[in-house]
Amino acid sequence: MEKTESTPYDDVFRTLLNDCPGLILPVINEIFTERYAGDEKLYFLPNEHYLNSQDGREEKRVTDTCFVVTSEQTKKYYIECQSRPDHSMLVRIFEYASQIALDGGVLEEGILEVEFPVPAVLFLRHNRRTPESMLVRIRTPEGELSYRVAVMKLQNYTLEEIFGKDLLFLLPFYIFTHESRFAEYAEDEEKLESLRQEYAYIRKRLEELCAQGRLDEYTKCTIVDMTDKVARNLASGYEKVREGVKDVMGGRILEYEAKRIREEGLERGLEQGLERGLEQGLEKGRHEILMELVYDGILTMEEAAERMGKNRERKK
Repeated sequence: MEKTESTPYDDVFRTLLNDCPGLILPVINEIFTERYAGDEKLYFLPNEHYLNSQDGREEKRVTDTCFVVTSEQTKKYYIECQSRPDHSMLVRIFEYASQIALDGGVLEEGILEVEFPVPAVLFLRHNRRTPESMLVRIRTPEGELSYRVAVMKLQNYTLEEIFGKDLLFLLPFYIFTHESRFAEYAEDEEKLESLRQEYAYIRKRLEELCAQGRLDEYTKCTIVDMTDKVARNLASGYEKVREGVKDVMGGRILEYEAKRIREEGLERGLEQGLERGLEQGLEKGRHEILMELVYDGILTMEEAAERMGKNRERKK
């Protein structure tokens, strides 16, 4: 029942979350009927957990994601990305959610208090047996309790719904909606052209969002890059499909290009933050600001150290 290895789709899911965390909030709104505005703070929790087996061994398990959204109230969410319908999915979700709850539990004066995250699963594929929602029911010596596991089915969403609801997080996986027609596209140039036109539309809409200031260049590049990665893996046996998507979307964004865009944005934001701090008379030095960026996951320790070195060189 364990996910023994990470799939390319798991990797894309986590990359989008880590590099473009704001994209997940509209998804949360859609799944759980929340009303997040998009500027809420997200804090990611560790996705590696160690479960104790009956023979005393510890087993390492990796969940897709668990994070906290801070708004008027704080909520903890846990979402799994599933590429195939799997009858054991609910068992894994309960197992992971229980460990997440236990990791954050508080034991005091004979009372163990745990908080379960709000769970959901994103199915990239589904069939007629895939449920609309799932339920975990727990029987205890003092009564019964249950909680719902929300289900989101990628292939239920049209492009208009994805853009209309700001579900840009789903775009790299959109090629799954065409999977059953890959063989047709490979044999019929006219049908392949319809696929190209659909991806030309996606690229056009992304460019429009950038021009309107609703999407930054780094996020757009990441979406395009991850779209290419999913298409290369899902259509690995259909070269025309792979190349059709790649040609229209602009090909794989080179890693250094995307990182350069982000680095420039971070540098501007850092300098602006320092200037504001000086203007307001805050007693916070560059070192403290850099440490906050490391704590928030924006910079690594190596990147922070490099920036400290650059600052010393400027002073000289």
